[in-house]
Amino acid sequence: MRTVFQIVLFIIAVFLAFMIYKSIQKPIDFEKAKKERYDVTIERLKDIRKAQIAYKDTYGEFTGSWDTLINFVKYDSVRNVRKIGVLTDSMIAEGITELKALRLGLIVRDTTRESVLTTIFNESYPIDDIRYIPLLNEEIEFHLGSTIFTTGSGIKVPIFEAKAHNNNILKGIDEDFDQLIINLNEQRRANSLYPGLKVGSLTEANNNAGNWE
Repeated sequence: MRTVFQIVLFIIAVFLAFMIYKSIQKPIDFEKAKKERYDVTIERLKDIRKAQIAYKDTYGEFTGSWDTLINFVKYDSVRNVRKIGVLTDSMIAEGITELKALRLGLIVRDTTRESVLTTIFNESYPIDDIRYIPLLNEEIEFHLGSTIFTTGSGIKVPIFEAKAHNNNILKGIDEDFDQLIINLNEQRRANSLYPGLKVGSLTEANNNAGNWE
């Protein structure tokens, strides 16, 4: 009888040790999985920002349409100024302006148009996938929007926002992490922060900053 009791106690001790280990290891595993998802999502949001800035430089505003943004990157072009030479102190002392230096051939300023895709990314960049949150088994789009923000001094500023909720970014990583995701979202909301990742804002002019920066 004593032997049976000792075996039962040993089993209970092993079970409790396992549960303690799991309770310690679970948050560590969650943070590792979250970081992997966050890292690739942040890189995608940075690429969205690059595309939006190029679009604004060309058209003077941002776009809230994925089709418009993707078609711009795929098929449009941007100005590229090739600069060779600069005005030297001696040129300036002689009263030579940049326009005169150009006419004299002392400096070169060539303006060409180059593909948006190759200028800000590269030819092999999967631009059609830029709209989707990465590392998911299904195609879930980032929420994209744009508007005109009026500052307190009355200046109208084009702004945009691209964002993804934690429930989508962390979707499917592990059922054991469901409560940790809920806790993460509640913690973000308690601090008046967006429960996910985003770049830009539709409520303020924040210089297209990401909320991870």
